[in-house]
Amino acid sequence: MTRTNQHTPQRFDTLLVANRGEIACRVMRTARRMGLRTVAVYSDADANARHVREADEAVRLGPAAARESYLNVEAVVEAARRTGAGAIHPGYGFLSENGLFVEALDAAGITFVGPPASAIAAMGDKSAAKARMHDAGVPLVPGYHGESQDDALLRDEAERIGYPVLLKASAGGGGKGMRVVESADGFQAALDGCRRESKAAFGDDRMLIEKYLVQPRHVEVQVFCDTHGNGVYLFERDCSVQRRHQKVLEEAPAPGMTEELRREMGEAAVRAAREIGYVGAGTVEFLLDVDGSFYFMEMNTRLQVEHPVTEMITGQDLVEWQLRVAMGERLPLAQDELTITGHSFEARLYAEDPEQDFLPATGTLTRFGMDLAGAGLDPDRVRLDSGVETGDAVSMHYDPMLAKLIVHADDRTQALATLNRALAALDVRGVVTNRAFLQRLATHPAFRDANLDTRFIERNEATLFAERRHAPEEYASAALIGLHQLARECESDSPWDRHDGFRLNAPHTIRIALCDPAHAQDEDDSEAVVVVEGRRETEGSPWQLTLGGETFAATLEPLEGDAVAVTLNGHRRRLQARRDGNVVVLVDPQRETRLFWRRIDAIDHGHHEAESTLTAPMHGTVVALLVEAGARVEKGMPLMVMEAMKMEHTMTAPADGHVESFHFAAGDTVGQGDVLLEFAADE
Repeated sequence: MTRTNQHTPQRFDTLLVANRGEIACRVMRTARRMGLRTVAVYSDADANARHVREADEAVRLGPAAARESYLNVEAVVEAARRTGAGAIHPGYGFLSENGLFVEALDAAGITFVGPPASAIAAMGDKSAAKARMHDAGVPLVPGYHGESQDDALLRDEAERIGYPVLLKASAGGGGKGMRVVESADGFQAALDGCRRESKAAFGDDRMLIEKYLVQPRHVEVQVFCDTHGNGVYLFERDCSVQRRHQKVLEEAPAPGMTEELRREMGEAAVRAAREIGYVGAGTVEFLLDVDGSFYFMEMNTRLQVEHPVTEMITGQDLVEWQLRVAMGERLPLAQDELTITGHSFEARLYAEDPEQDFLPATGTLTRFGMDLAGAGLDPDRVRLDSGVETGDAVSMHYDPMLAKLIVHADDRTQALATLNRALAALDVRGVVTNRAFLQRLATHPAFRDANLDTRFIERNEATLFAERRHAPEEYASAALIGLHQLARECESDSPWDRHDGFRLNAPHTIRIALCDPAHAQDEDDSEAVVVVEGRRETEGSPWQLTLGGETFAATLEPLEGDAVAVTLNGHRRRLQARRDGNVVVLVDPQRETRLFWRRIDAIDHGHHEAESTLTAPMHGTVVALLVEAGARVEKGMPLMVMEAMKMEHTMTAPADGHVESFHFAAGDTVGQGDVLLEFAADE
């Protein structure tokens, strides 16, 4: 196989990583092990980022905006020239699938660690790619992949295919410019939104339409090709658990796969790669229907975010394979030498708030780490790929993914148990994350039973987002942590170890109010706040916690790391216990409990009046104003659209009323907390 549009591969001793965050750190880790010098690039927002600190050299590209830094082809090529980098690894996102970037590197005599520009072009245009896959005998989902983009024609094609349909950006990926349309009534609004997202993300607003399979699984195959004509597949990953077409939990191998189906999908994936003269690591994505039929979706011409689960089950370093292929070497192994060992999961940790429709979060990480010892985890079976550390800032400018948590075990059941323990051991403070949501997903009965499809989250929304009622034992455990913290603040010694009649500044009783943080100011929720009375009768005896009509004999024993043992009426439980301000966080492998606590004499609640303004929930850009100033609106009606971290967010009316004025216009940049508009609610 000849490598098209690329200079002859040659060895290099310096690698520039044209990316940021966890993937830059991960690539540099392998490069250093192989004896290569590493070069990082950065924007002004990332001047002190972890990937910069870990590189041998680092070069500034430009301002924070990606288009002026990480997407600036000329600046990246110049950084490689300045540092003598013989090769550039693009990571994923940014320039990783940009054919013009590859051509610029070819012209400069710099090796691109990835496929030739011709292969990127072949798969970058999804409509043309579908035609080539058809010719290669790769199964396709029914759809429209034509050149015409006339609105009326697209509506007619959607009717011909039959609703529901999936609108997809022809030049897109990663869920950008992609929406499900259930009926003709919502087609035009979805089309307009997809085009806006696609234009902003890819500079191209062409759309294709596909039949939306109601309950398919998303199964993708890892392929690898070299410049000597060799091609293999490194088995499959199940990536069905998604939110807004963004993967959340991935696993390998895919549950329920037969050897025959695995071979059929793998061979189809290699055919797809050979059809376009592919070189390097790539992923061919399929939809797997309930009857065992599978259909080509797209090919990602780069390393995937979820590549670590494949590394875990094969024992191979895929970045090392990439670098060796880029140097002109043959693939390290043939197909019959590749085997599957055990099972692996990956969970994506995002800076976002699941309780606020997953709005991206910003801030400074006051704590970021994993308590392996406290959770009793084997460090050889748990991997945390991150691009941040304690003290790092999480900005509005880039994707909100902080890290990937990867685990491995002998089978799926053991791997899932390890994942749940590892999620409990994650300690992230200062920025809201989706960690607790990941726990709810990983412990859900349907996920445990591998009852998977791409609408898993939607299908189980009622249980995944159900409001929890805390058990008395959870309140009592949180009260113990609160008492322990009070003692440390007052005297620095634990009250359980004192023998001098310690009373924590109270004659005999301590009263602590506990409630869900979301209801800390909710005067109408009578069950949200409970008073716990603590009393220690004699020296060395347990504390007596009274909660309503229940009494607990309670003790707390600090263990390794953040782990504690809480014993209530003789029932001992091991927990990860943390305190974040006035919030006690209790985590076990099944769930997270967060309770706002304070020492009280009486509980007072303030009164809240209806807000007359709407504020920006995060930093971003105003995309569109959907109503006019003075317009009468109903509660829940869309008022304006913001874009942040590459996704659109719609602001809606908080009540029936009218919009008095807008403070920003389309195209304006807003900061978190900025007042967006004045709103007058009906009396």
